Amino acid sequence: MTKRDFLSLSDLTFAEAREVLALARVLKDEHELTPGKRTSLLAGRSVAIVLEKASTRTRVSFEVGVAQLGGYPVVLGLEGSQLGRGEPIRDTARVLAGYCDAIAYRTSAPSRLAQMATAKVPVINALSDDGHPVQVLCDVFTIEESFARTGDRRPITQMKIAFVGDGSSNMARSWVEAARIFGFQLALAAPAEYLPPADELARAGTHVTLHHDPRGAVAGADVVNTDVWTSMGQEAENAHRQEAFAGWTVDKWLLEAATPSAIVLHCLPAHRGEEIDDETIEGPRSRVWDQAENRLHVQKALLVWLLGLAKEIK
Repeated sequence: MTKRDFLSLSDLTFAEAREVLALARVLKDEHELTPGKRTSLLAGRSVAIVLEKASTRTRVSFEVGVAQLGGYPVVLGLEGSQLGRGEPIRDTARVLAGYCDAIAYRTSAPSRLAQMATAKVPVINALSDDGHPVQVLCDVFTIEESFARTGDRRPITQMKIAFVGDGSSNMARSWVEAARIFGFQLALAAPAEYLPPADELARAGTHVTLHHDPRGAVAGADVVNTDVWTSMGQEAENAHRQEAFAGWTVDKWLLEAATPSAIVLHCLPAHRGEEIDDETIEGPRSRVWDQAENRLHVQKALLVWLLGLAKEIK
């Protein structure tokens, strides 16, 4: 079997992404109805979870997910590993591939991710500076699941998604990529100095429209998505970013422009009162907690798919 990585959403075709999401649906339904049904699927296998940045959802969802499938999760951080002492990433990748069947890697620079991907086992981008593909893949699942519960079974292809905030962030950039792959309309609202790279926008073509007015982007949207204004590693820019994003909070007033059935997403952690207010994140439109939970099920499906085990699930 040829090794497959998931470093960006583009590593999957539309059809393959649909396969993973369908697999996630099966795994989630089974987990809710028959917990422990798939504990032999990864029996005898191990997955390295390498975290160079602080993590709650990524660490726990991958660690628990591997365990639920019967595998052994191995969690490594910079502290306590040779990566923290300057060992070349390629060397670590080669060693981990000798012990483990897959690697989930949360890092910063794309160059570091590329070096880890030299491993002979599948590598999953669990966050990097240029994208957060596992999160957005899970978000697509959450969106379709949420609307299906109300009887609205439209695929995301037929929806308008709004992203409000830092358009240069890894989340926004993965949403731009997703718009092209899944074929939906993305209204990206960001100040002029916080836009995705021009080449990424060009590849997305007419699937992405840019707005410098958040209410204009949210108008008629089925989903309103946001993220923190200041991400990890950008703390020195916080004061400038607070000024640049003043008035961009996702709140009741902004949501008045969306469709009556619109839902709200935030990948967490949230800075309540900044990019989203407390009333909205705790309100009836919020699907933030479903979104967090679904990291578990979609990532399990992704691991199973990358390891060529999807045929084992009937």
